[in-house]
Amino acid sequence: MPNLNTLFASQAARLLPLAAAAALLTANPVHADTGKLLLTGGVSSVEGAAGGGISPWAVIGSQATEGEVGVSAYLSRAVTKDYGLTAYGVAVGIHDRVELSLGRQDFNTGVTGTLLGLPGLHLKQDIVGAKVRVAGDAVLDSDSLMPQIAVGVQFKRLQSSGLDGTLNALGAKRSGADVYVSATKLFLAQGILVNGTLRATKANQGGLLGFGATLGGADNSYELQPEISVAYLINSKLAVGVEYRAMPNKLQRAGQAAGLGDGLRADDWKDIFIAYAPSKNVSLTAAYVDLGRIVPATTGGRKQTGVYVSAQIAF
Repeated sequence: MPNLNTLFASQAARLLPLAAAAALLTANPVHADTGKLLLTGGVSSVEGAAGGGISPWAVIGSQATEGEVGVSAYLSRAVTKDYGLTAYGVAVGIHDRVELSLGRQDFNTGVTGTLLGLPGLHLKQDIVGAKVRVAGDAVLDSDSLMPQIAVGVQFKRLQSSGLDGTLNALGAKRSGADVYVSATKLFLAQGILVNGTLRATKANQGGLLGFGATLGGADNSYELQPEISVAYLINSKLAVGVEYRAMPNKLQRAGQAAGLGDGLRADDWKDIFIAYAPSKNVSLTAAYVDLGRIVPATTGGRKQTGVYVSAQIAF
């Protein structure tokens, strides 16, 4: 398993210029001095939007409340049996109403790249996101049944790589967009947060294996996929929870047409996490992840279980 400290240090050096540039947006007389209650704004997901580790929530990122502008930056690392993923980026929260995010993912294909004759292959994806709160307030409405509701979009582009020929043969594109609606309900007195997200997507493994597929007459339309998160706030600084994210299976039929059987089948993602906020500006997350099978044709059908760690700063 790679040394996580070394990976975090190298990626943090690349992230600092982005964080510094985004911080300029908050350099005005209005600052998020009070900020939100710890952990009620979620953490940064692997795609950049505020929420859980693998799913966006209706909350708006950063410590900014109404009338304020804030910024957050994150660095995450996931290591499974055969793969590794590094994700980092920034987000800007505007008046606790609008969130704009920019993320980068670097996926180490591991054994799959080697068996494809592409040892050391990395798949890199850029994600530009926007989210708007359209109703409710997670904290102010915590004593009612009204959730906070937000709509969001994520524009994703997979950079060119040695996998381009394979994706073209499968009829998968290198860019696409996800659209989602999230509802977050915080029961503050009970210390429970529940989120439900419904995502319209064509993304294969979140976009890391392209978008859609047409080989063999595969269904290339958008699919609605549910995502669920439940967190329990043990105290003001510590939370534990679980997440589930359903994934489309666009590549399975294309893989069958290519003679791979179920070798390109995708499974749903799940995790069990713990989040700790030592201060209002810093949060740390660790999780056990189960990403199911990812390209089982090259991994012997092994489930991709492993660990996930993430650090976020927010102002």
